[in-house]
Amino acid sequence: MTSSTPQHTGWLEISIRIDPIAHESLSAFLFDLGCSGVVLENFRDSSLKSYLPFQENFEDLHNRLNVFLGNLAEIFPQVQSPELTFSKIEDQDWSRNWRRFFRPERVTGKLSIWPAWEPVPASINGHVIRIDPGPAFGTGQHPTTRMCLEAMEKIVPAESWTLLDVGTGSGILAMYGAMLGAKKIVAIDTDPEALRWAKQNIELNGLTGSIEFSSTSIEKLEDPFSVLVANLILGEILDIFPNFPRLLNPGGLLILSGILEDQVEQVKNVLDSYGFCEHEILFQKEWACVIARKVSMSKSAG
Repeated sequence: MTSSTPQHTGWLEISIRIDPIAHESLSAFLFDLGCSGVVLENFRDSSLKSYLPFQENFEDLHNRLNVFLGNLAEIFPQVQSPELTFSKIEDQDWSRNWRRFFRPERVTGKLSIWPAWEPVPASINGHVIRIDPGPAFGTGQHPTTRMCLEAMEKIVPAESWTLLDVGTGSGILAMYGAMLGAKKIVAIDTDPEALRWAKQNIELNGLTGSIEFSSTSIEKLEDPFSVLVANLILGEILDIFPNFPRLLNPGGLLILSGILEDQVEQVKNVLDSYGFCEHEILFQKEWACVIARKVSMSKSAG
C-alpha cells in the first residue's frame, strides 16, 4: 500500500467494518498499537475507527492488523471478511474529539452514566456515574458492561460485603460497587493506562478512598471477597478461572461477562467443575452474563 506524503502533521485514521461481537477484542488491540481513541460512529453501523499519529510507511501496521483480524476469525467464526481502510486526515485533537460519540444514557433501572464533560440535570433519579473513559473500555454502553451493572443490582448482599473487580478498565463496575454499599473494593488491571484513567474517574465521582486500585496479578491476590466480577473475553476468563474459587468466600457470588451466547454451556461446565452453581443468566443481543454462587470447596486445578 502506498500513500502520498503530506508536508504537515496529521493523523492516520484506521476504519474497520467488522461484526460487533469482535469490537471489544479489536478495541483492546488497537489501543495496544498506540491508538489514542476508538469510536463507533453509529450504533446501527459496525465500523470502528481509531487514530494514530500519521506515519509515512504503515505497511507493518497493515500487516499486523491483517494477522490479528485473521486470528479473530478463528475465535469468532461469524466474523467474515472485515473491511480495513486507512485515511490521512488533518491534524485534530482526536484524543478528545472522539468523545462526541459518548452520550448520557440510563443503563439500568437505577443507574445513569453521564459523560464527565456534560452537567448532570438535577431531575435525574437514582445513581449517576460520571465517566471519562479515556482509552479504557467501559462506558456502560456495551451489553457486556450493562449486564454486569444489572447483575450487581440484582445480587447486592443484605449484609456487609466486599468486591473484587478483575480487569477494571474505566473503573465503572468498581464505582457502582461503592455506590451499592460495598465496604471494601479492590480493582485490578494489567494496563497501567486503564488504571490511571480509572483513578481519575473515581476522583470525578467523589469516591477517592473507597476503592483500592492495583496492577497486582490475580494469581498473587490472597484475601477472599463476597463478590467477584470479571468482564473479559472467554479466553481470558478461562485462563484465570482457577483463581476465582479461592478469592470468593463460601456462598460468594461470581459475575462473568464478555461471554457469547453460544459459549454459555462451556462456562457452565467450568463452573460445575470448580464447585459453583448457576444462579442466573442474563442475555443482551448475542452476549451473556452468568451469575454463579460458590457452594463447595473448589477442586484443585489440573
